[in-house]
Amino acid sequence: MSTENSRRQFLKNTSLGVLGLGILPEIIKANNPSKKMEFTACNETTIDYFGQGPFYTPNAPGLLNNELSQSNEPGTKLILSGRVLNINCDEFIPNTEIDIWHANDAGSYDNTGFNLRGKTLTNTQGFYLFETVKPGLYLNGLSYRPSHIHFKITPPGFPTLTTQLYFQGDPNITNDNAASITSGIYDASDRIIPLTANSQGHLEGTWDIVIDGSGTALGLHDIHLDKGIIYQASPNPFSNTLTIQYGIFLEAKVGISVYDLQGREVAILEEETKVPEKYELVWNPENELPNGHYFIALKINALQVHYIKVLRNKQSYY
Repeated sequence: MSTENSRRQFLKNTSLGVLGLGILPEIIKANNPSKKMEFTACNETTIDYFGQGPFYTPNAPGLLNNELSQSNEPGTKLILSGRVLNINCDEFIPNTEIDIWHANDAGSYDNTGFNLRGKTLTNTQGFYLFETVKPGLYLNGLSYRPSHIHFKITPPGFPTLTTQLYFQGDPNITNDNAASITSGIYDASDRIIPLTANSQGHLEGTWDIVIDGSGTALGLHDIHLDKGIIYQASPNPFSNTLTIQYGIFLEAKVGISVYDLQGREVAILEEETKVPEKYELVWNPENELPNGHYFIALKINALQVHYIKVLRNKQSYY
């Protein structure tokens, strides 16, 4: 395999939501943690065949508290998160503007205001997250369009990518002129993601965006697909105690850190040399740590190889 092709191999859709719920992706081919991990190809995010569509409104406001929808918005709550990476997947891209809009639960767009419309930026680690409701269906001619979310993604100093995101299991994908495309520049295959219900009954999904841009090196050109993985963190959501299970595939200096939504490191949970094995640690965060979403990152010899998303939901008693 060429050096360039090696650089373009990376774990797509590493489970911010999926692993956070304790469900392993198809990257482990055996139960033995010393076995090599297999990564899917690093595929550049494609444009959507239907493009921007007729319902875009410019100058949407920035999101407050990562919320695209109001608390009283009808529908099934949906939490989407991921990371923005360059086209080689060896850099994450901070400060990428993500402009989002979609239909409401009834399949209608707000064309006079900014309901279910807004912008957010990736944080200093290249992560984004927003909360909304799952879009409803609407007729497009004689058939329904699948549930989808529109995006305009603009890395600093680079062109905007306009595209749409779809969800696995939607029966309308097969007959949709855009979502059904499986090859070429409009290939939607990597833009159809699974959704999983969390313990609160909310849907969660992960979508890592691969786009032309310049960011901060991940060092993935040096990855050998055999370093390590976070299996799960539980319970999720958690209150005062979080148990993290992870595997190390080679003797190395291991680091596990926790970042908030702004990309600030709020805790260092592990920082020592370890041999190949399965491990478990328990995190008891300080009581002052606010409720909200956090990213747990695994580093092997200073190379970040995996991350998951967790939610602290500390109950208040009066």
